[in-house]
Amino acid sequence: MELANKEYLLLLLLLIPYIVWYFSFRTKTEAAMTLSDTWMLENTPKTLRQRLTWLPMLLRCIAFVLLVIVICRPQTRNAWDERSVEGIDIMLSMDVSTSMLAEDLKPNRIEAAKNVATAFITDRPNDNIGLTIFAGEAFTQCPMTTDHASLINLLQNVRTDIASRGLIEDGTAVGMGLTNAVTRLKNSKAKSKVVILLTDGSNNAGEISPMTAAEIAKSLGIRVYTIGVGTNKVAPYPMPVAGGVQYVNIPVEIDTKTLADIAKKTDGNFYRATNNNELKQIYHDIDKLERSKLNVKKFSKRYEAFHPFAIAALIALLIEITLRLTWLRRIP
Repeated sequence: MELANKEYLLLLLLLIPYIVWYFSFRTKTEAAMTLSDTWMLENTPKTLRQRLTWLPMLLRCIAFVLLVIVICRPQTRNAWDERSVEGIDIMLSMDVSTSMLAEDLKPNRIEAAKNVATAFITDRPNDNIGLTIFAGEAFTQCPMTTDHASLINLLQNVRTDIASRGLIEDGTAVGMGLTNAVTRLKNSKAKSKVVILLTDGSNNAGEISPMTAAEIAKSLGIRVYTIGVGTNKVAPYPMPVAGGVQYVNIPVEIDTKTLADIAKKTDGNFYRATNNNELKQIYHDIDKLERSKLNVKKFSKRYEAFHPFAIAALIALLIEITLRLTWLRRIP
C-alpha cells in the first residue's frame, strides 16, 4: 500500500501543540472550588471514571490521525508481478463443420469435444493455450493466453452453425486448420510447442494440403497430435425437417491415414476416439507432455483503499462524542 498525497502527513505535527496544551494549560481553565481542607479528597481512591478522563482526548487524536491518512489517499501498489512457472505452448485446432453435430458421442461430437477440451485447459493452469476452429475455412477463435477463463468462455461459445448460416464455408479444411494453429506458434520461445487437431472427416476444402501444413509444423519444431472423432461405419445425425428433427445415419469417413501421417511427420501421435471415454483418455495422455519454463506477468490495478480508515475515524469520533456527553461528562 502507498500514499498518493504523502505531503499531507505534515498535518500530524498539529497534534504536538494540542497535546501540550491539553496537559499543560487546559487544566488551569477548568472550573474549581476552594476548600478549607483537602485531606479527605486526597485519601479517597480514584474511580474508573476519574482515571479515564483523558480517553476522549485520545480518541480525538486517533480520529485526527485516521482522517489525515484518508486525505493522503492510501492506494494499492500498481505494478507487474513476474514469476516463472512450468508450461508449454499449445494450440487447439477444432473441426466445427456441420457433421460435428452427429450424436455418436454424447450429447454430440462438438459438445463432447468442447467439454473434454475445457477439462484439459483447466488442468493446465500454467500453459499458454489458444484455439483455432475450422470448417471449409479456418480462423483463430482465441490467441494463446494464460487467461484460461476467457479462453474457456470463447470455447464454450463455439457453434457448428457458423457454417450452416453461411458465415464460413462448410467442409473440412484440415490443412487450413493446422496451418492457422502453426502460424500462432511460429514465434513461440517455449521448449515444447504442440498442436492438438481434432476432426471427424477428411480434408475436402482449403488451399493448403494437410501434409504441406505438417511439413511447415515440422520445420518449426511443432509436434502435432491428431484426433479422429466418431464411431466406426455410421453415426446418427439430426436432420432438420418441417416441424422437427429426423435422425438419419451418415457414414463416418475419417481419413485416418492422413491424420496418422501428420502425427508421424511431426513426432506426435494419432488417436482414434469412438466414444466419450476414449476422448477423455486421449486428452489425459496428451496431458503428460513435457513442460518448459514460462515467464508469466500479472497486472494488479490501482484502487483507493481509504474506506477502512474513514470508517475507523468516524467510529472513533462517535465514541468520543458519546463518552464526552454521557459517562465522562464534565459539569460545568
